[in-house]
Amino acid sequence: MKSYSIALIPGDGIGRDVTAAGWSVLETAAKHAGFVLTGTEFPWSCTFFKETGRMMPQDGIETLRAFDAILLGAVGWPTEVPDSVSLHGLLLPIRKAFVQYANIRPHRLLPGVTGPLRAENFDILCIRENTEGEYSGAGGRVHQGTQDEVAVETSIFTRAGVERILRFGFEQARARRGKLASVTKSNAQKYSMVFWDEITNKLAEDYPDVAVTSYHVDALAARMIMAPESLDVVVASNLFGDILTDIGAAIQGGLGYAASANINPDRSAPSMFEPVHGSAPDIAHLGIANPIATIWSGAMMLDHLGETAAADRIMKAVEATTARGIGTIAGKDRTEAVTAAVVAALI
Repeated sequence: MKSYSIALIPGDGIGRDVTAAGWSVLETAAKHAGFVLTGTEFPWSCTFFKETGRMMPQDGIETLRAFDAILLGAVGWPTEVPDSVSLHGLLLPIRKAFVQYANIRPHRLLPGVTGPLRAENFDILCIRENTEGEYSGAGGRVHQGTQDEVAVETSIFTRAGVERILRFGFEQARARRGKLASVTKSNAQKYSMVFWDEITNKLAEDYPDVAVTSYHVDALAARMIMAPESLDVVVASNLFGDILTDIGAAIQGGLGYAASANINPDRSAPSMFEPVHGSAPDIAHLGIANPIATIWSGAMMLDHLGETAAADRIMKAVEATTARGIGTIAGKDRTEAVTAAVVAALI
Protein backbone atom coordinates (compact mmCIF):
# COMPACT_ATOMS: atom_id res chain seq x y z
CA MET A 1 0.00 0.00 0.00
CA LYS A 2 1.41 3.39 -0.99
CA SER A 3 2.00 5.90 1.77
CA TYR A 4 2.64 9.64 1.64
CA SER A 5 3.89 11.89 4.43
CA ILE A 6 2.28 15.33 4.44
CA ALA A 7 3.39 18.35 6.46
CA LEU A 8 0.35 20.27 7.72
CA ILE A 9 0.81 23.99 8.49
CA PRO A 10 -2.65 25.34 9.46
CA GLY A 11 -1.16 28.78 10.22
CA ASP A 12 -3.40 31.64 11.26
CA GLY A 13 -7.09 32.55 11.44
CA ILE A 14 -9.37 30.43 9.30
CA GLY A 15 -6.32 28.46 8.19
CA ARG A 16 -6.86 26.08 11.08
CA ASP A 17 -10.49 25.39 10.19
CA VAL A 18 -10.00 24.90 6.47
CA THR A 19 -6.89 22.74 6.92
CA ALA A 20 -8.81 20.39 9.22
CA ALA A 21 -11.64 20.30 6.69
CA GLY A 22 -9.35 19.62 3.75
CA TRP A 23 -7.48 16.92 5.64
CA SER A 24 -10.67 15.03 6.51
CA VAL A 25 -11.64 14.97 2.81
CA LEU A 26 -8.15 13.85 1.80
CA GLU A 27 -8.13 11.02 4.36
CA THR A 28 -11.52 9.81 3.13
CA ALA A 29 -10.38 9.87 -0.48
CA ALA A 30 -7.17 8.03 0.41
CA LYS A 31 -9.04 5.33 2.30
CA HIS A 32 -11.31 4.61 -0.66
CA ALA A 33 -8.42 4.70 -3.15
CA GLY A 34 -6.24 2.35 -1.14
CA PHE A 35 -3.31 4.52 -0.09
CA VAL A 36 -2.28 6.11 3.20
CA LEU A 37 -1.76 9.76 4.08
CA THR A 38 0.21 10.49 7.23
CA GLY A 39 -0.04 14.06 8.41
CA THR A 40 2.34 15.85 10.78
CA GLU A 41 1.12 19.21 12.05
CA PHE A 42 3.40 22.18 12.71
CA PRO A 43 2.29 25.23 14.76
CA TRP A 44 4.22 27.76 12.67
CA SER A 45 2.20 30.96 12.51
CA CYS A 46 2.00 34.55 13.74
CA THR A 47 1.25 33.16 17.21
CA PHE A 48 4.45 31.13 16.96
CA PHE A 49 6.29 34.32 15.95
CA LYS A 50 5.03 36.21 19.00
CA GLU A 51 6.22 33.37 21.22
CA THR A 52 9.59 32.71 19.59
CA GLY A 53 10.49 35.68 17.39
CA ARG A 54 10.43 33.47 14.27
CA MET A 55 7.69 32.34 11.91
CA MET A 56 9.28 28.89 11.88
CA PRO A 57 12.30 27.35 13.60
CA GLN A 58 15.75 27.84 12.16
CA ASP A 59 15.77 24.24 10.94
CA GLY A 60 12.23 24.49 9.57
CA ILE A 61 13.20 24.12 5.93
CA GLU A 62 15.24 20.99 6.59
CA THR A 63 12.39 19.58 8.66
CA LEU A 64 9.96 20.06 5.77
CA ARG A 65 12.37 18.59 3.23
CA ALA A 66 11.64 15.07 4.48
CA PHE A 67 7.95 15.25 3.51
CA ASP A 68 6.28 14.30 0.23
CA ALA A 69 4.17 17.48 0.17
CA ILE A 70 3.03 20.41 2.29
CA LEU A 71 -0.58 21.49 2.90
CA LEU A 72 -0.77 25.05 4.20
CA GLY A 73 -3.86 26.82 5.53
CA ALA A 74 -3.18 30.54 5.76
CA VAL A 75 -0.44 32.83 7.04
CA GLY A 76 -0.90 36.32 8.41
CA TRP A 77 -2.44 38.36 11.21
CA PRO A 78 -1.59 41.97 10.33
CA THR A 79 -2.81 43.53 13.58
CA GLU A 80 -0.36 41.31 15.46
CA VAL A 81 2.53 40.78 13.03
CA PRO A 82 3.27 42.89 9.92
CA ASP A 83 2.51 41.06 6.69
CA SER A 84 6.04 41.79 5.48
CA VAL A 85 7.33 39.76 8.44
CA SER A 86 4.92 36.84 8.20
CA LEU A 87 5.27 36.47 4.43
CA HIS A 88 9.05 36.69 4.35
CA GLY A 89 9.36 34.50 7.43
CA LEU A 90 7.43 31.47 6.22
CA LEU A 91 5.75 31.35 2.84
CA LEU A 92 8.44 32.91 0.63
CA PRO A 93 11.36 31.01 2.22
CA ILE A 94 9.56 27.71 1.58
CA ARG A 95 8.82 28.58 -2.04
CA LYS A 96 12.40 29.65 -2.70
CA ALA A 97 14.24 26.95 -0.73
CA PHE A 98 12.29 24.16 -2.45
CA VAL A 99 12.47 25.83 -5.89
CA GLN A 100 8.68 25.88 -6.15
CA TYR A 101 8.94 28.16 -9.14
CA ALA A 102 5.54 27.35 -10.68
CA ASN A 103 2.50 28.70 -8.88
CA ILE A 104 -0.60 27.15 -10.45
CA ARG A 105 -4.08 28.59 -9.96
CA PRO A 106 -7.18 27.22 -11.76
CA HIS A 107 -10.12 29.54 -12.42
CA ARG A 108 -13.49 28.14 -13.44
CA LEU A 109 -17.03 28.26 -12.10
CA LEU A 110 -18.16 25.28 -10.08
CA PRO A 111 -21.72 24.00 -10.67
CA GLY A 112 -24.24 26.05 -8.69
CA VAL A 113 -21.85 28.96 -8.13
CA THR A 114 -22.92 32.28 -9.61
CA GLY A 115 -20.05 34.52 -10.62
CA PRO A 116 -20.24 38.29 -11.13
CA LEU A 117 -19.91 38.05 -14.93
CA ARG A 118 -22.30 37.14 -17.70
CA ALA A 119 -19.65 34.67 -18.90
CA GLU A 120 -19.82 31.18 -17.43
CA ASN A 121 -17.95 28.85 -19.78
CA PHE A 122 -14.40 29.81 -18.93
CA ASP A 123 -11.54 27.61 -17.77
CA ILE A 124 -8.33 29.52 -17.14
CA LEU A 125 -5.12 28.09 -15.73
CA CYS A 126 -2.82 30.82 -14.42
CA ILE A 127 0.88 29.99 -14.15
CA ARG A 128 2.73 32.51 -11.98
CA GLU A 129 6.50 32.70 -11.61
CA ASN A 130 7.01 32.07 -7.92
CA THR A 131 10.61 32.61 -6.82
CA GLU A 132 12.06 35.78 -8.38
CA GLY A 133 10.85 38.77 -10.40
CA GLU A 134 9.28 41.58 -8.44
CA TYR A 135 9.24 39.58 -5.18
CA SER A 136 12.95 38.82 -5.13
CA GLY A 137 13.47 40.88 -1.97
CA ALA A 138 16.45 42.80 -3.41
CA GLY A 139 16.67 46.41 -2.27
CA GLY A 140 16.77 48.50 0.83
CA ARG A 141 16.08 51.82 2.56
CA VAL A 142 18.51 54.55 3.52
CA HIS A 143 18.11 57.71 5.63
CA GLN A 144 15.05 56.17 7.25
CA GLY A 145 12.69 58.57 8.97
CA THR A 146 14.18 61.67 7.35
CA GLN A 147 13.05 63.85 4.45
CA ASP A 148 15.88 62.33 2.40
CA GLU A 149 14.69 58.75 2.83
CA VAL A 150 15.04 56.51 -0.23
CA ALA A 151 13.46 53.08 -0.78
CA VAL A 152 14.69 50.82 -3.58
CA GLU A 153 13.00 47.58 -4.63
CA THR A 154 14.81 45.76 -7.42
CA SER A 155 13.13 43.15 -9.58
CA ILE A 156 15.35 40.24 -10.55
CA PHE A 157 14.67 38.37 -13.79
CA THR A 158 17.12 35.63 -14.71
CA ARG A 159 17.21 33.85 -18.05
CA ALA A 160 16.95 30.49 -16.28
CA GLY A 161 13.99 31.65 -14.18
CA VAL A 162 12.04 33.22 -17.03
CA GLU A 163 12.71 30.39 -19.45
CA ARG A 164 11.66 27.63 -17.07
CA ILE A 165 8.33 29.25 -16.12
CA LEU A 166 7.50 30.05 -19.74
CA ARG A 167 8.40 26.53 -20.82
CA PHE A 168 6.21 25.17 -18.01
CA GLY A 169 3.37 27.35 -19.32
CA PHE A 170 3.88 26.12 -22.88
CA GLU A 171 3.75 22.51 -21.69
CA GLN A 172 0.50 23.14 -19.79
CA ALA A 173 -1.03 24.81 -22.86
CA ARG A 174 0.04 21.88 -25.04
CA ALA A 175 -1.75 19.49 -22.65
CA ARG A 176 -4.93 21.62 -22.59
CA ARG A 177 -6.43 23.67 -25.45
CA GLY A 178 -3.21 24.84 -27.08
CA LYS A 179 -3.40 28.55 -26.26
CA LEU A 180 -0.89 30.52 -24.20
CA ALA A 181 -1.26 34.13 -23.04
CA SER A 182 2.11 35.60 -22.03
CA VAL A 183 1.75 38.61 -19.74
CA THR A 184 4.05 41.56 -20.34
CA LYS A 185 4.38 45.32 -19.99
CA SER A 186 7.25 45.84 -22.40
CA ASN A 187 5.94 49.20 -23.59
CA ALA A 188 6.82 50.66 -20.16
CA GLN A 189 9.34 48.23 -18.66
CA LYS A 190 11.94 48.24 -21.39
CA TYR A 191 14.42 45.90 -19.73
CA SER A 192 12.72 43.14 -17.73
CA MET A 193 9.61 42.80 -19.88
CA VAL A 194 11.39 43.17 -23.22
CA PHE A 195 13.62 40.36 -21.91
CA TRP A 196 10.48 38.36 -21.03
CA ASP A 197 9.03 38.93 -24.53
CA GLU A 198 12.25 37.89 -26.26
CA ILE A 199 12.37 34.60 -24.37
CA THR A 200 8.66 34.00 -25.05
CA ASN A 201 9.19 34.45 -28.78
CA LYS A 202 12.26 32.23 -28.78
CA LEU A 203 10.54 29.38 -26.92
CA ALA A 204 7.49 29.62 -29.17
CA GLU A 205 9.66 28.13 -31.92
CA ASP A 206 9.78 24.89 -29.89
CA TYR A 207 5.98 24.77 -29.57
CA PRO A 208 4.50 25.27 -33.05
CA ASP A 209 1.31 23.55 -31.87
CA VAL A 210 0.66 26.25 -29.24
CA ALA A 211 -0.86 29.59 -30.24
CA VAL A 212 0.92 32.22 -28.15
CA THR A 213 -0.23 35.81 -27.69
CA SER A 214 1.55 38.48 -25.65
CA TYR A 215 -0.78 40.79 -23.70
CA HIS A 216 0.06 43.89 -21.71
CA VAL A 217 -0.98 43.16 -18.14
CA ASP A 218 -3.61 45.90 -18.06
CA ALA A 219 -5.16 44.64 -21.30
CA LEU A 220 -5.21 41.08 -19.99
CA ALA A 221 -6.86 42.22 -16.75
CA ALA A 222 -9.66 43.70 -18.88
CA ARG A 223 -9.86 40.55 -21.03
CA MET A 224 -10.25 38.34 -17.94
CA ILE A 225 -13.38 40.33 -17.13
CA MET A 226 -14.76 41.03 -20.60
CA ALA A 227 -13.89 37.78 -22.39
CA PRO A 228 -12.55 35.16 -19.94
CA GLU A 229 -13.73 32.31 -22.18
CA SER A 230 -11.10 33.39 -24.75
CA LEU A 231 -8.24 32.43 -22.40
CA ASP A 232 -6.65 29.05 -21.74
CA VAL A 233 -3.23 29.16 -20.04
CA VAL A 234 -1.90 32.47 -18.72
CA VAL A 235 1.76 32.75 -17.72
CA ALA A 236 2.99 35.79 -15.81
CA SER A 237 5.72 37.18 -13.58
CA ASN A 238 5.43 37.05 -9.80
CA LEU A 239 3.69 40.42 -9.32
CA PHE A 240 1.55 40.35 -12.44
CA GLY A 241 0.47 36.79 -11.68
CA ASP A 242 -0.38 37.70 -8.11
CA ILE A 243 -2.73 40.48 -9.23
CA LEU A 244 -4.32 38.65 -12.15
CA THR A 245 -5.12 35.56 -10.10
CA ASP A 246 -7.16 37.66 -7.68
CA ILE A 247 -9.20 38.75 -10.69
CA GLY A 248 -9.47 35.08 -11.56
CA ALA A 249 -10.71 34.30 -8.06
CA ALA A 250 -13.28 37.08 -8.30
CA ILE A 251 -14.77 35.91 -11.58
CA GLN A 252 -15.01 32.32 -10.31
CA GLY A 253 -17.18 33.45 -7.43
CA GLY A 254 -14.71 34.57 -4.77
CA LEU A 255 -11.62 33.63 -2.81
CA GLY A 256 -13.46 30.74 -1.17
CA TYR A 257 -12.93 28.78 -4.41
CA ALA A 258 -9.37 29.90 -5.18
CA ALA A 259 -7.00 26.95 -4.96
CA SER A 260 -3.28 26.98 -5.66
CA ALA A 261 -0.22 24.79 -5.96
CA ASN A 262 3.41 25.82 -5.49
CA ILE A 263 5.17 23.24 -7.63
CA ASN A 264 8.73 22.01 -7.80
CA PRO A 265 8.43 20.48 -11.28
CA ASP A 266 11.55 18.30 -11.09
CA ARG A 267 10.36 16.89 -7.72
CA SER A 268 13.74 17.40 -6.06
CA ALA A 269 11.92 18.87 -3.04
CA PRO A 270 8.34 18.88 -1.73
CA SER A 271 5.68 21.04 -3.35
CA MET A 272 3.22 23.10 -1.29
CA PHE A 273 -0.55 23.43 -1.71
CA GLU A 274 -2.69 26.19 -0.23
CA PRO A 275 -5.92 28.15 -0.62
CA VAL A 276 -5.45 31.73 -1.78
CA HIS A 277 -7.91 33.40 0.60
CA GLY A 278 -5.56 34.18 3.48
CA SER A 279 -6.31 34.08 7.20
CA ALA A 280 -9.46 36.29 7.11
CA PRO A 281 -9.17 37.54 10.71
CA ASP A 282 -12.65 39.10 10.52
CA ILE A 283 -14.34 35.69 10.33
CA ALA A 284 -11.79 33.59 12.19
CA HIS A 285 -13.36 31.26 14.78
CA LEU A 286 -16.90 31.90 13.46
CA GLY A 287 -16.97 28.52 11.75
CA ILE A 288 -18.22 29.89 8.43
CA ALA A 289 -15.02 29.78 6.32
CA ASN A 290 -15.56 28.07 2.97
CA PRO A 291 -13.23 25.02 2.86
CA ILE A 292 -13.64 24.39 -0.88
CA ALA A 293 -10.45 26.24 -1.87
CA THR A 294 -8.45 24.06 0.54
CA ILE A 295 -10.19 20.88 -0.59
CA TRP A 296 -9.47 21.80 -4.21
CA SER A 297 -5.83 22.49 -3.29
CA GLY A 298 -5.72 19.07 -1.65
CA ALA A 299 -6.99 17.50 -4.86
CA MET A 300 -4.17 19.27 -6.72
CA MET A 301 -1.75 17.79 -4.19
CA LEU A 302 -2.99 14.24 -4.82
CA ASP A 303 -2.75 14.78 -8.55
CA HIS A 304 0.85 15.94 -8.13
CA LEU A 305 1.61 12.85 -6.05
CA GLY A 306 0.30 10.66 -8.85
CA GLU A 307 -3.03 9.77 -7.25
CA THR A 308 -5.01 11.17 -10.17
CA ALA A 309 -8.10 9.01 -9.70
CA ALA A 310 -8.49 10.13 -6.07
CA ALA A 311 -7.96 13.75 -7.08
CA ASP A 312 -10.65 13.47 -9.76
CA ARG A 313 -13.00 11.84 -7.27
CA ILE A 314 -12.56 14.75 -4.84
CA MET A 315 -13.33 17.30 -7.54
CA LYS A 316 -16.45 15.38 -8.58
CA ALA A 317 -17.55 15.37 -4.92
CA VAL A 318 -16.96 19.11 -4.68
CA GLU A 319 -18.96 19.71 -7.85
CA ALA A 320 -21.79 17.50 -6.58
CA THR A 321 -21.82 19.50 -3.34
CA THR A 322 -21.96 22.94 -4.98
CA ALA A 323 -24.55 21.69 -7.49
CA ARG A 324 -26.80 21.09 -4.46
CA GLY A 325 -26.30 24.72 -3.43
CA ILE A 326 -23.99 23.88 -0.53
CA GLY A 327 -20.96 26.14 -0.17
CA THR A 328 -22.12 28.48 -2.93
CA ILE A 329 -22.92 31.60 -0.89
CA ALA A 330 -20.35 33.15 1.43
CA GLY A 331 -21.25 32.65 5.08
CA LYS A 332 -24.46 30.67 4.43
CA ASP A 333 -23.13 27.22 5.30
CA ARG A 334 -20.87 26.35 8.18
CA THR A 335 -17.43 24.93 7.45
CA GLU A 336 -18.38 21.58 8.97
CA ALA A 337 -21.54 21.36 6.85
CA VAL A 338 -19.70 21.92 3.57
CA THR A 339 -17.00 19.44 4.59
CA ALA A 340 -19.56 16.81 5.58
CA ALA A 341 -21.36 17.22 2.25
CA VAL A 342 -18.13 16.68 0.29
CA VAL A 343 -17.21 13.66 2.40
CA ALA A 344 -20.69 12.18 1.91
CA ALA A 345 -20.35 12.63 -1.85
CA LEU A 346 -17.06 10.74 -1.72
CA ILE A 347 -18.46 7.70 0.07
